[in-house]
Amino acid sequence: MAKLIEELAVYDTASACNLQISTAVTMFFCWFPDETAREVLAADPDATLAGTLFPPGKAVPVEGGYRLSGRWSFASGCQQASWCFGPAFVMDGDSPRIGDDGAPEQIVVTFRAENAEIIDTWNTIGMRGTGSHDVAASGLFLPTLHTAPFGPPQKLSTVFDYPLYRMQFWQGLAILAPPALGAARAAIDALIELAVSKTPNFTAKTLRDRSVVQSNIAKARARLDSARSYYYESLDEAWQSACDGNRPTLEQKAKIQLATSYAVRSAVDSVDLVCEAAGTSAVRKEKPFEKWFRDIRTITQHAASSTARYESVGQVMFGLESDWPFFAL
Repeated sequence: MAKLIEELAVYDTASACNLQISTAVTMFFCWFPDETAREVLAADPDATLAGTLFPPGKAVPVEGGYRLSGRWSFASGCQQASWCFGPAFVMDGDSPRIGDDGAPEQIVVTFRAENAEIIDTWNTIGMRGTGSHDVAASGLFLPTLHTAPFGPPQKLSTVFDYPLYRMQFWQGLAILAPPALGAARAAIDALIELAVSKTPNFTAKTLRDRSVVQSNIAKARARLDSARSYYYESLDEAWQSACDGNRPTLEQKAKIQLATSYAVRSAVDSVDLVCEAAGTSAVRKEKPFEKWFRDIRTITQHAASSTARYESVGQVMFGLESDWPFFAL
Protein backbone atom coordinates (compact mmCIF):
# COMPACT_ATOMS: atom_id res chain seq x y z
CA MET A 1 0.00 0.00 0.00
CA ALA A 2 2.76 2.43 0.96
CA LYS A 3 4.77 1.61 -2.15
CA LEU A 4 1.76 2.20 -4.40
CA ILE A 5 1.20 5.64 -2.84
CA GLU A 6 4.91 6.42 -3.24
CA GLU A 7 4.80 5.45 -6.92
CA LEU A 8 1.77 7.67 -7.54
CA ALA A 9 3.61 10.59 -5.89
CA VAL A 10 6.32 10.36 -8.55
CA TYR A 11 3.65 11.62 -10.97
CA ASP A 12 1.60 13.87 -8.67
CA THR A 13 2.17 14.56 -4.98
CA ALA A 14 -1.34 15.83 -4.21
CA SER A 15 -3.06 12.84 -5.81
CA ALA A 16 -0.88 10.53 -3.74
CA CYS A 17 -1.72 12.46 -0.58
CA ASN A 18 -5.47 12.21 -1.20
CA LEU A 19 -5.18 8.49 -1.85
CA GLN A 20 -3.20 8.22 1.38
CA ILE A 21 -5.89 10.07 3.34
CA SER A 22 -8.77 8.03 1.91
CA THR A 23 -6.86 4.81 2.62
CA ALA A 24 -5.92 5.87 6.14
CA VAL A 25 -9.50 6.81 7.03
CA THR A 26 -10.68 3.27 6.24
CA MET A 27 -8.75 2.12 9.31
CA PHE A 28 -11.07 4.04 11.62
CA PHE A 29 -14.08 2.10 10.43
CA CYS A 30 -12.99 -0.86 12.55
CA TRP A 31 -14.02 1.40 15.48
CA PHE A 32 -17.61 1.55 14.16
CA PRO A 33 -20.27 -1.17 14.19
CA ASP A 34 -19.83 -3.72 11.42
CA GLU A 35 -23.06 -2.55 9.78
CA THR A 36 -21.55 0.90 9.29
CA ALA A 37 -18.39 -0.50 7.78
CA ARG A 38 -20.47 -2.51 5.32
CA GLU A 39 -22.56 0.53 4.43
CA VAL A 40 -19.58 2.79 3.83
CA LEU A 41 -16.88 0.47 2.50
CA ALA A 42 -18.61 -2.56 1.02
CA ALA A 43 -21.74 -1.07 -0.53
CA ASP A 44 -19.67 1.18 -2.79
CA PRO A 45 -16.17 -0.17 -3.51
CA ASP A 46 -15.34 3.11 -5.29
CA ALA A 47 -16.18 5.27 -2.26
CA THR A 48 -13.55 7.83 -1.31
CA LEU A 49 -13.14 9.16 2.20
CA ALA A 50 -12.07 12.46 3.73
CA GLY A 51 -11.27 12.75 7.39
CA THR A 52 -9.54 14.78 10.04
CA LEU A 53 -8.94 14.40 13.77
CA PHE A 54 -9.14 18.08 14.73
CA PRO A 55 -10.91 20.02 16.03
CA PRO A 56 -13.75 18.03 17.64
CA GLY A 57 -17.30 19.02 16.80
CA LYS A 58 -20.33 18.83 19.10
CA ALA A 59 -22.71 15.86 19.22
CA VAL A 60 -25.96 16.52 21.07
CA PRO A 61 -27.74 13.27 22.09
CA VAL A 62 -31.24 12.88 20.65
CA GLU A 63 -33.55 9.92 20.17
CA GLY A 64 -31.84 7.40 17.88
CA GLY A 65 -28.54 9.23 17.64
CA TYR A 66 -27.06 12.72 17.74
CA ARG A 67 -27.36 16.19 16.26
CA LEU A 68 -23.92 17.05 14.93
CA SER A 69 -22.44 20.51 14.55
CA GLY A 70 -18.85 21.48 13.93
CA ARG A 71 -16.14 22.60 11.58
CA TRP A 72 -13.24 20.29 10.82
CA SER A 73 -9.98 21.51 9.30
CA PHE A 74 -7.64 20.02 6.68
CA ALA A 75 -10.16 17.61 5.13
CA SER A 76 -7.99 16.56 2.20
CA GLY A 77 -10.01 15.25 -0.74
CA CYS A 78 -13.32 16.56 0.58
CA GLN A 79 -14.37 17.83 -2.85
CA GLN A 80 -14.33 14.30 -4.26
CA ALA A 81 -15.24 12.39 -1.10
CA SER A 82 -18.25 10.13 -0.66
CA TRP A 83 -18.06 10.18 3.15
CA CYS A 84 -16.52 12.46 5.78
CA PHE A 85 -15.09 11.43 9.12
CA GLY A 86 -14.14 13.33 12.28
CA PRO A 87 -14.28 13.54 16.08
CA ALA A 88 -16.90 15.20 18.28
CA PHE A 89 -17.52 15.81 21.96
CA VAL A 90 -20.75 14.35 23.35
CA MET A 91 -22.54 17.35 24.83
CA ASP A 92 -24.30 17.56 28.17
CA GLY A 93 -26.12 20.86 27.84
CA ASP A 94 -23.63 23.54 26.86
CA SER A 95 -20.57 21.58 28.03
CA PRO A 96 -18.95 18.30 27.01
CA ARG A 97 -20.13 15.28 28.97
CA ILE A 98 -17.46 14.04 31.38
CA GLY A 99 -16.68 10.34 31.19
CA ASP A 100 -15.78 7.89 33.95
CA ASP A 101 -12.09 8.70 33.42
CA GLY A 102 -12.67 12.37 34.19
CA ALA A 103 -12.06 13.46 30.59
CA PRO A 104 -14.59 14.85 28.11
CA GLU A 105 -16.44 12.04 26.33
CA GLN A 106 -15.42 11.94 22.68
CA ILE A 107 -16.77 9.97 19.75
CA VAL A 108 -15.92 9.63 16.07
CA VAL A 109 -18.60 10.20 13.47
CA THR A 110 -19.11 9.62 9.78
CA PHE A 111 -21.58 11.30 7.46
CA ARG A 112 -22.19 11.55 3.75
CA ALA A 113 -20.07 14.23 2.13
CA GLU A 114 -23.11 15.62 0.34
CA ASN A 115 -24.40 16.71 3.77
CA ALA A 116 -21.24 18.68 4.57
CA GLU A 117 -20.55 22.31 3.75
CA ILE A 118 -17.14 22.82 2.19
CA ILE A 119 -15.53 26.10 3.27
CA ASP A 120 -12.78 27.32 0.94
CA THR A 121 -9.80 27.69 3.28
CA TRP A 122 -6.99 25.82 1.51
CA ASN A 123 -4.84 28.75 0.41
CA THR A 124 -1.31 27.37 0.63
CA ILE A 125 2.04 27.49 -1.12
CA GLY A 126 2.02 23.78 -1.86
CA MET A 127 -0.15 20.66 -2.11
CA ARG A 128 -2.92 22.83 -3.53
CA GLY A 129 -4.38 19.91 -5.45
CA THR A 130 -5.42 18.12 -2.24
CA GLY A 131 -8.24 20.61 -1.69
CA SER A 132 -7.77 20.31 2.07
CA HIS A 133 -10.57 22.72 2.92
CA ASP A 134 -12.64 22.89 6.09
CA VAL A 135 -15.86 20.90 6.19
CA ALA A 136 -18.78 21.91 8.40
CA ALA A 137 -22.14 20.60 9.58
CA SER A 138 -24.90 22.29 11.57
CA GLY A 139 -27.58 20.27 13.35
CA LEU A 140 -27.03 17.24 11.13
CA PHE A 141 -28.83 14.14 12.45
CA LEU A 142 -26.57 11.10 12.81
CA PRO A 143 -27.94 7.67 13.70
CA THR A 144 -26.06 5.89 16.46
CA LEU A 145 -24.66 3.44 13.89
CA HIS A 146 -22.70 6.32 12.35
CA THR A 147 -20.87 6.99 15.60
CA ALA A 148 -18.33 5.13 17.71
CA PRO A 149 -16.27 5.69 20.88
CA PHE A 150 -12.99 7.51 20.19
CA GLY A 151 -10.35 4.81 20.39
CA PRO A 152 -9.62 1.35 19.02
CA PRO A 153 -11.83 -1.50 20.21
CA GLN A 154 -10.36 -4.00 22.63
CA LYS A 155 -11.29 -6.80 20.24
CA LEU A 156 -11.61 -6.52 16.47
CA SER A 157 -14.72 -7.97 14.89
CA THR A 158 -14.39 -10.73 12.32
CA VAL A 159 -14.92 -8.09 9.61
CA PHE A 160 -11.65 -6.40 10.57
CA ASP A 161 -9.58 -9.08 12.27
CA TYR A 162 -6.77 -8.90 9.74
CA PRO A 163 -3.14 -7.72 10.00
CA LEU A 164 -3.74 -4.32 8.39
CA TYR A 165 -6.36 -3.37 10.98
CA ARG A 166 -4.37 -4.79 13.89
CA MET A 167 -1.89 -2.02 13.11
CA GLN A 168 -4.71 0.41 13.95
CA PHE A 169 -3.85 4.12 13.77
CA TRP A 170 -0.26 3.36 12.81
CA GLN A 171 -0.84 2.15 9.29
CA GLY A 172 -2.67 5.42 8.63
CA LEU A 173 0.03 7.59 10.17
CA ALA A 174 2.90 5.77 8.47
CA ILE A 175 1.61 6.33 4.95
CA LEU A 176 2.06 10.08 5.39
CA ALA A 177 5.66 9.53 4.28
CA PRO A 178 5.27 7.96 0.79
CA PRO A 179 4.05 11.16 -0.93
CA ALA A 180 7.26 12.89 0.21
CA LEU A 181 9.42 9.94 -0.78
CA GLY A 182 7.86 9.81 -4.25
CA ALA A 183 8.27 13.55 -4.79
CA ALA A 184 11.96 13.38 -3.86
CA ARG A 185 12.50 10.41 -6.17
CA ALA A 186 10.92 12.35 -9.02
CA ALA A 187 13.10 15.40 -8.30
CA ILE A 188 16.30 13.35 -8.35
CA ASP A 189 15.34 11.69 -11.65
CA ALA A 190 14.45 15.07 -13.16
CA LEU A 191 17.81 16.54 -12.20
CA ILE A 192 19.64 13.62 -13.79
CA GLU A 193 17.71 14.24 -17.02
CA LEU A 194 18.26 18.01 -16.90
CA ALA A 195 21.97 17.73 -16.15
CA VAL A 196 22.72 15.98 -19.42
CA SER A 197 21.59 18.91 -21.56
CA LYS A 198 21.82 22.06 -19.45
CA THR A 199 24.95 24.21 -19.58
CA PRO A 200 24.74 27.11 -17.09
CA ASN A 201 25.40 30.63 -18.33
CA PHE A 202 29.04 31.76 -18.45
CA THR A 203 30.33 28.19 -18.20
CA ALA A 204 31.41 25.57 -20.69
CA LYS A 205 30.42 22.45 -18.72
CA THR A 206 27.04 20.80 -18.52
CA LEU A 207 25.54 20.32 -15.09
CA ARG A 208 26.45 16.66 -15.29
CA ASP A 209 30.15 17.55 -15.55
CA ARG A 210 30.20 19.93 -12.58
CA SER A 211 31.59 18.50 -9.33
CA VAL A 212 29.10 20.31 -7.08
CA VAL A 213 26.18 18.82 -9.02
CA GLN A 214 27.74 15.37 -8.91
CA SER A 215 28.15 15.71 -5.16
CA ASN A 216 24.61 17.01 -4.62
CA ILE A 217 22.94 14.25 -6.62
CA ALA A 218 24.88 11.58 -4.74
CA LYS A 219 24.07 13.08 -1.33
CA ALA A 220 20.41 13.45 -2.30
CA ARG A 221 20.24 9.78 -3.32
CA ALA A 222 21.99 8.61 -0.14
CA ARG A 223 19.75 10.62 2.17
CA LEU A 224 16.57 9.54 0.46
CA ASP A 225 17.43 5.86 0.09
CA SER A 226 18.72 5.47 3.65
CA ALA A 227 15.59 7.10 5.09
CA ARG A 228 13.40 5.04 2.78
CA SER A 229 15.06 1.79 3.91
CA TYR A 230 14.59 2.67 7.58
CA TYR A 231 10.99 3.63 6.92
CA TYR A 232 10.07 0.35 5.19
CA GLU A 233 11.98 -1.61 7.84
CA SER A 234 9.80 -0.06 10.55
CA LEU A 235 6.64 -0.97 8.63
CA ASP A 236 7.82 -4.50 7.96
CA GLU A 237 8.52 -5.18 11.64
CA ALA A 238 5.06 -4.00 12.68
CA TRP A 239 3.44 -5.85 9.77
CA GLN A 240 5.11 -9.16 10.66
CA SER A 241 3.99 -8.74 14.25
CA ALA A 242 0.43 -8.00 13.07
CA CYS A 243 0.51 -11.13 10.92
CA ASP A 244 1.29 -13.06 14.11
CA GLY A 245 -1.89 -11.67 15.65
CA ASN A 246 -0.40 -8.77 17.62
CA ARG A 247 -1.04 -5.05 17.81
CA PRO A 248 1.92 -2.66 17.66
CA THR A 249 3.94 -2.31 20.84
CA LEU A 250 4.93 1.13 22.11
CA GLU A 251 8.45 0.52 20.79
CA GLN A 252 7.09 -0.34 17.33
CA LYS A 253 4.85 2.74 17.34
CA ALA A 254 7.79 4.94 18.30
CA LYS A 255 9.92 3.45 15.51
CA ILE A 256 7.18 3.98 12.91
CA GLN A 257 6.74 7.55 14.11
CA LEU A 258 10.47 8.26 14.00
CA ALA A 259 10.91 6.62 10.61
CA THR A 260 7.94 8.54 9.18
CA SER A 261 9.16 11.93 10.37
CA TYR A 262 12.72 11.15 9.33
CA ALA A 263 11.61 10.02 5.87
CA VAL A 264 9.73 13.28 5.29
CA ARG A 265 12.64 15.41 6.55
CA SER A 266 15.15 13.46 4.45
CA ALA A 267 12.97 13.87 1.38
CA VAL A 268 12.99 17.65 1.97
CA ASP A 269 16.78 17.64 2.31
CA SER A 270 17.09 15.66 -0.93
CA VAL A 271 14.85 18.09 -2.82
CA ASP A 272 16.87 21.02 -1.44
CA LEU A 273 20.07 19.48 -2.80
CA VAL A 274 18.40 18.92 -6.17
CA CYS A 275 17.08 22.47 -6.41
CA GLU A 276 20.44 23.90 -5.41
CA ALA A 277 22.08 21.95 -8.23
CA ALA A 278 19.37 22.76 -10.81
CA GLY A 279 20.07 26.51 -10.65
CA THR A 280 17.46 28.83 -12.13
CA SER A 281 15.56 25.81 -13.47
CA ALA A 282 14.47 25.22 -9.88
CA VAL A 283 12.55 28.51 -9.67
CA ARG A 284 10.86 28.62 -13.06
CA LYS A 285 7.17 27.74 -13.10
CA GLU A 286 7.51 25.91 -16.40
CA LYS A 287 9.85 23.43 -14.70
CA PRO A 288 8.62 20.85 -12.15
CA PHE A 289 11.24 21.52 -9.46
CA GLU A 290 9.47 24.47 -7.84
CA LYS A 291 6.31 22.40 -7.35
CA TRP A 292 8.20 19.62 -5.59
CA PHE A 293 9.93 22.25 -3.47
CA ARG A 294 6.58 23.76 -2.41
CA ASP A 295 4.69 20.50 -2.01
CA ILE A 296 7.29 18.76 0.10
CA ARG A 297 7.55 21.68 2.49
CA THR A 298 3.81 21.67 2.96
CA ILE A 299 3.95 17.97 3.89
CA THR A 300 6.41 18.76 6.69
CA GLN A 301 3.77 20.84 8.47
CA HIS A 302 1.52 17.86 9.18
CA ALA A 303 1.58 17.27 12.95
CA ALA A 304 1.99 13.52 12.54
CA SER A 305 5.07 13.75 10.33
CA SER A 306 6.77 16.95 11.50
CA THR A 307 10.18 17.07 13.17
CA ALA A 308 8.37 17.97 16.42
CA ARG A 309 7.75 14.25 16.73
CA TYR A 310 11.48 13.65 17.31
CA GLU A 311 10.91 15.03 20.81
CA SER A 312 7.88 12.76 21.26
CA VAL A 313 9.91 9.69 20.32
CA GLY A 314 12.82 10.80 22.47
CA GLN A 315 10.47 10.90 25.47
CA VAL A 316 9.54 7.27 24.82
CA MET A 317 13.20 6.30 24.50
CA PHE A 318 13.91 7.80 27.93
CA GLY A 319 10.91 6.06 29.49
CA LEU A 320 9.06 9.32 29.98
CA GLU A 321 5.40 10.06 29.33
CA SER A 322 5.18 11.32 25.76
CA ASP A 323 3.36 14.48 24.73
CA TRP A 324 2.08 12.69 21.60
CA PRO A 325 -1.37 11.32 22.52
CA PHE A 326 -1.58 8.93 19.58
CA PHE A 327 0.93 6.56 21.17
CA ALA A 328 -2.08 5.49 23.26
CA LEU A 329 -3.97 4.30 20.15
